[in-house]
Amino acid sequence: MSDPGAHRVERECVEGYLYSTPPLRLLLFQRSPARGGFWVPISGKVEPGDADFLAALRRELVEETGLTAPLAIRALDWHQPFDGPNGAVWRLHAYAVRVPAGWTPRLSDEHVAYRWVDPATAVAELHFSDNRRAVELLVEQERGPARSAGPLRSGPWGSGRVPRHRVGDRRPVRSGPAHRLRRSR
Repeated sequence: MSDPGAHRVERECVEGYLYSTPPLRLLLFQRSPARGGFWVPISGKVEPGDADFLAALRRELVEETGLTAPLAIRALDWHQPFDGPNGAVWRLHAYAVRVPAGWTPRLSDEHVAYRWVDPATAVAELHFSDNRRAVELLVEQERGPARSAGPLRSGPWGSGRVPRHRVGDRRPVRSGPAHRLRRSR
């Protein structure tokens, strides 16, 4: 018997969280006004010609930043379903992408600016809640569980209130036992 809350994923997407160490810094990208103007990681849809999620990520890195040789790429083990712009279920697969400290990207027309920031600032600036959670996972993996200071809103990387929900945020949607996020553009 099938799970009534299960949904077919119509579209797979990848996200790349570019970072450098030490100290741990993340590279955020501001979308163009036509795309909302908010701060995000590199992201894109998996296309039919992509061999796998990693190939899709590498293609997006080249297209959006010009990055052809990252120092390292690793999966964050973050696979988040959400409602796509057409109302169908899409799923994000997040990756940590290590680049040299101070590396300068070549921006595509999808973005108008970039900034190197500390993890707490990244969590405060990123538009979508799942982006903020992926940064928290990246920090946990980089620092290790024994050195993790818990949520970034009150750690050694900074302090202050981190908004949990924002207008246009991807929010959990309950649909039977399955949960996913709703994405508004």
